Amino acid sequence: MLVDDTNNSNSDSSPLLKMKGLRIEGLSDKGWQEIVCGIDLQLNRGEILGLIGESGAGKSTIGLAAMGFARDGCRIIDGEIDFDGIELRKAPEWQKRKLRGTRISYVAQSAAAAFNPAHRLIDQFTEGPVDHDLLSEVKAKEKGRALYRSLDLPDPDYIGERWPHQVSGGQLQRMMVAMSMSCEPDLIIFDEPTTALDVTTQIEVLKTIKEIVIDKNVAAIYITHDLAVVSQLADHLMVLRYGNLIEVNSTGQILKSPKQEYTRNLLDARSRNEKITAQIPNPKTLLSVESVTAGYGKGPDILQDVSILVERGRTVAVVGESGSGKSTLARVVTGLLPARFGGIHFQGEPLPDELNNREKQQLQKVQMIYQLPDIALNPRQRVRDIIGRPLSFYLGLQGKEKEQRINELLQQIELPQDYIDRLPGELSGGEKQRICIARALAAEPELIICDEVTSALDSIVAKAILNLLQRLQNELGVTYLFISHDLDTVANIADQVVVLYAGRVAEQGSKSAVFQPPFHPYTRLLLSSVPEMRQGWLEETLSTREAKAGIAREVKITEQGCPFAERCPISIEHVCVGSRPPLQTTTSGHVYACQHAKKVLLRESQH
Repeated sequence: MLVDDTNNSNSDSSPLLKMKGLRIEGLSDKGWQEIVCGIDLQLNRGEILGLIGESGAGKSTIGLAAMGFARDGCRIIDGEIDFDGIELRKAPEWQKRKLRGTRISYVAQSAAAAFNPAHRLIDQFTEGPVDHDLLSEVKAKEKGRALYRSLDLPDPDYIGERWPHQVSGGQLQRMMVAMSMSCEPDLIIFDEPTTALDVTTQIEVLKTIKEIVIDKNVAAIYITHDLAVVSQLADHLMVLRYGNLIEVNSTGQILKSPKQEYTRNLLDARSRNEKITAQIPNPKTLLSVESVTAGYGKGPDILQDVSILVERGRTVAVVGESGSGKSTLARVVTGLLPARFGGIHFQGEPLPDELNNREKQQLQKVQMIYQLPDIALNPRQRVRDIIGRPLSFYLGLQGKEKEQRINELLQQIELPQDYIDRLPGELSGGEKQRICIARALAAEPELIICDEVTSALDSIVAKAILNLLQRLQNELGVTYLFISHDLDTVANIADQVVVLYAGRVAEQGSKSAVFQPPFHPYTRLLLSSVPEMRQGWLEETLSTREAKAGIAREVKITEQGCPFAERCPISIEHVCVGSRPPLQTTTSGHVYACQHAKKVLLRESQH
């Protein structure tokens, strides 16, 4: 089925990209299996086509096929791929290499992984146009600086002289978009370019992508599992599942009235389902973070005077943009980073600052689930070894008793018992994360720290993981410290919310208090930056005063004043920059750090 372009302004010209009957196979332990099953599509200049679906739907495989490329372990077995009159399946390899990077560009999901850490950013920008003999090195650098300026990057004449680790995630992703434009391509493939970004950084990148497509009249394929994000960009959507086309239509039509049940499930998975907090009489404090200040080496304090209470059987979410100190807090709690000042108490007893000084029982009671299961799991160890290690180390289980417990844990995480001998490479992303959860549960902990555990998962799988974590909490009484930048995820699982900004607590309290007026100005920026599943949301958001003041600004650690002052639309001149905001507490226990009184924030929230 072809994308209908009869109502498109470019319909009088022939499509830039056409695929017909595309079939691709992937190699598995069962031999070659079809992973893209006869896909048709077409794309005109100035259009964005969104490819959506769960992990394993074939989205990235189709995107790479648009370059005439199949990754290792895959092969294109049938169909036509016509790029501007060039049949890529029949084209010689030298011709395809000449097209890639010049007329067809690719923007990967992780800019941090895509850039070479040993080369300056501007040198990596110039590589394409210089190697393809399009520009001299001097002219290529001039073009790079011009593109940095057009993408609203700070200090555009000199930012290219930095190394990749010296810029923020959002800046690095925009620099990758700039690099994809270095040879002025006709087609750009965006492969999950905002998945791991916080909400305000995501808006920066979405704005950049939309402006480039419009200004340069290029065609784009946008690959994602997030319908709310792609609805801000795409003209048409193709819904995929297991390599098959489920539904294709204009973006507005799919959002308004999807025809297929699977598409409706995708829409439902993106909707917010707020957790209802159960009442616990006389709740006991499990973890107490008391006035903690911490940093790395001789650098500045990343955390400044942070205090948090976590009650037993509850979920406390720590939210904020990249650079706010969320992961640093987790490292302090686990003992990987000793605090400079302050301390940690667990079950009323002080925890030693350093991991090496903690007793085995203290290590056992605090476990962690990491963001990327691909990195967290040893690819050479089978499931029985991954889950079995903490059972032996902490509980001393061996033999049949150990195997029985592994099977019980597999049942708890809703995986079949025959998964016990699988390797991580034989599991899906969601299944790998379930194994990480089982490994944490194996130690029988009191507290589990969840560090962005759903950010790399598609919406349906992420929802299943959240449901699993909630069920385990209800059944086992486990407590979570849940780190996330996704406020919809936080709404689904949290009881209490702590908003961190530049290493300080901007606001904390019950979820209902934090997510309802009066908002701290930073919390309001975060909430207003969560994409809504409707077209036009991006433009509306960018026109708000919160976005104009706060978007495209770095999180800066400051020693005095309010660190959010430069991004705050209601900052008080000569006061907020110089004076530290007081901590104010409402009658409900809601705490916020701001110079403004509650009634002023309430009035501003209703603005």
